[in-house]
Amino acid sequence: MKPTRTMTGRRWAAAIAGLTTLCLAVAAVEAGAADATPPVSAAASITPTSTANGYKFLDQMMDKYATGSTVRLVQSYVWDSAMGEFTDAVTYDDALVIDAFLARGTSDDIARAEVIGNALLYVQAHDSSHDGRIRAAYAPKPLTSTSAIDATDPTSDVGNMAWVGQALVQLYAKTRVTAYLTGATAVANWIQNHAYDTRGAGGYTGGYDGSSKITWKSTEHNIDVYALFSMLATETGSSTWTTRASYAKTFVYAMWNSKASDFWVGTGTNGVSLNTDFLPEDVNTWSYLAFKDPAHAASVDWDIAHLAATNNGFTGVSFAACDRSKVWFEGTAHLADALAIRNGSGDTAKAQAYLNTLERSQTTALHNNGLAIVAASADNLSDCDSDDYYAAPHIGATAWYLMAGTASDPFLPLN
Repeated sequence: MKPTRTMTGRRWAAAIAGLTTLCLAVAAVEAGAADATPPVSAAASITPTSTANGYKFLDQMMDKYATGSTVRLVQSYVWDSAMGEFTDAVTYDDALVIDAFLARGTSDDIARAEVIGNALLYVQAHDSSHDGRIRAAYAPKPLTSTSAIDATDPTSDVGNMAWVGQALVQLYAKTRVTAYLTGATAVANWIQNHAYDTRGAGGYTGGYDGSSKITWKSTEHNIDVYALFSMLATETGSSTWTTRASYAKTFVYAMWNSKASDFWVGTGTNGVSLNTDFLPEDVNTWSYLAFKDPAHAASVDWDIAHLAATNNGFTGVSFAACDRSKVWFEGTAHLADALAIRNGSGDTAKAQAYLNTLERSQTTALHNNGLAIVAASADNLSDCDSDDYYAAPHIGATAWYLMAGTASDPFLPLN
């Protein structure tokens, strides 16, 4: 099975209507003030050596097929034999790499982030739909011509697109290159035009699987949409995006399970009935990172209590409650990030313990390469929705680890 994110996770889309070339002109526009307070850095951290190795892995993966300013996307995994020859550049993962580069923010990091951002704009501009979408995954070929664009997963997934849009807004905030804001706005308009839903608690549906509309609604997707729309509200000054962000937030809050202090994953295909089939980790940590709401902060603790996993000498959390046989390192990283940013009583020590596990995994986990964070502590960790995670070096897990090491919140402006 492909190590992709499905119902709760990410297959995404967006393409800039009318954008036929990469617009790289820098706009002399004053940066707008962020509405949200930047995260407070907690004492939890990772060593400089571990940090350097993580960024070295991201650089290596980015330079696997081309170097310098050549426009390209980044292959998500160093695949192992169990997962098969999976060489896709999953666009959610590439968005995370942009965030990780901007979180550290050296001149080389920013230049690399722009190369990936330009690749996302390129595939967006030349998508056959010409309606603002970006697909879930592409072949990681240098994008030297339109013939090099190969959408290996053509799904138009709202959550994934929102992550791409967030990364493009982050790039705009850092560089003031207007093409990034234009691309992000096109993503957001696609979501508004194609996924806006009035059933039940409202919110946004899952997007399109090929030509078929996805009618279920994901809590996690709506968290992602809220973050994108909120960032656009900050950068454009438009209250329209504030209103739309609130619409997504209303749906997320309707998914709160007050009895257990966690969030339901979303709705069934009727857009109303709660989907209680499985209980994933990310919706509970990401809701805190996006909203910082004390009334729902216990969702982070729910993950610790109900998704704890130990395997191959590592302790963290699994992807979801149905399979706690292995540690999901990506999820353990954003749990550490949420704890470090929440910074309540005992949070720093818990965050540090998870970060220590992840740092140790760089050099001792199955299939480690001494640099990366592998996706899971062993092969075939179920996502409880037909896909698996593997012990394969992963740019997404590594990016989350690097951000957690500095308590960086990708749901807020990173600059």
